[in-house]
Amino acid sequence: MRIFFLPLLLLLSACQTLPPLPEWQSSGGRDHVDLGAIVDLRSGERLSAAQLVRRLAKADYVLVGERHDNPDHHALQLWLLQALAEQRSQGSLLLEMLTPEQQPAVARAQTQLRRGEPVGDLPVSLAWSPGWPWTLYGPLVSHALAQPFPLMPANLTRAEIGQIYREVPRLPDGESTRAEVADALRAQIIESHCGMLPDSQVPAMLAVQQQRDRRMAARLLAAPKPTLLIAGGFHVRRDLGAPLHLLDLGAAGNAQVLMLAEVGERVAAQQADFVWYTPAQPAKDYCEEMRKR
Repeated sequence: MRIFFLPLLLLLSACQTLPPLPEWQSSGGRDHVDLGAIVDLRSGERLSAAQLVRRLAKADYVLVGERHDNPDHHALQLWLLQALAEQRSQGSLLLEMLTPEQQPAVARAQTQLRRGEPVGDLPVSLAWSPGWPWTLYGPLVSHALAQPFPLMPANLTRAEIGQIYREVPRLPDGESTRAEVADALRAQIIESHCGMLPDSQVPAMLAVQQQRDRRMAARLLAAPKPTLLIAGGFHVRRDLGAPLHLLDLGAAGNAQVLMLAEVGERVAAQQADFVWYTPAQPAKDYCEEMRKR
């Protein structure tokens, strides 16, 4: 009898159901050939959502890069967290959007929700920063707080950032401090500030970026495994961000990077392991807005 039932059991275990994929919310690029494509950047293979989840489920560290203002990226992150839970027990979730000062409030809210107690106004209870729109991040945070695994901060405190501006620290020599890494990050900082950033501020801003990446790597190492980090795209890039700091900190285990990108963008194999193309947000001239301010 066992000979006949074993293949059936294997088939059933391989066909675990996943949550339904969210509907696209953004409007740009709806007719683009890459819309919805998931690509293994090492092989060029196009994957189904289920194949992606199975591959990520094997990793100790999953790093997901987002565009902060794209609602489809937030919807896919919530879906991914739920889908991974169907494949294995989640150890922890780390967010760039949370700082260590918020950890006591997060832990308190998790305890209350697990007990079935009311929390009240959740963003107020968590001292959620208005810089991260709750309409975008609220569904993921609300879901995570009700789960058995911890929700944890992955950013620096305001005091730490202030100290970096007062006295720029130097990281130990390693993969993350190579000249080409610093040059690429420096160029990105200047570009993102539309060339209007005074030269005197660039070293401190570069240090803040790299200290944030180092903090994310350290939190990944310390967090219960398997762990999932959600952060801005540059923070999770293999060639510039937290993965380099994981190497410098001697991380053991398998790290996988998924970049959520808008159609029309290009993500290279040295930047991530996988890319998932979503619709694009309407183009905004941020530099013009900065000039007006």
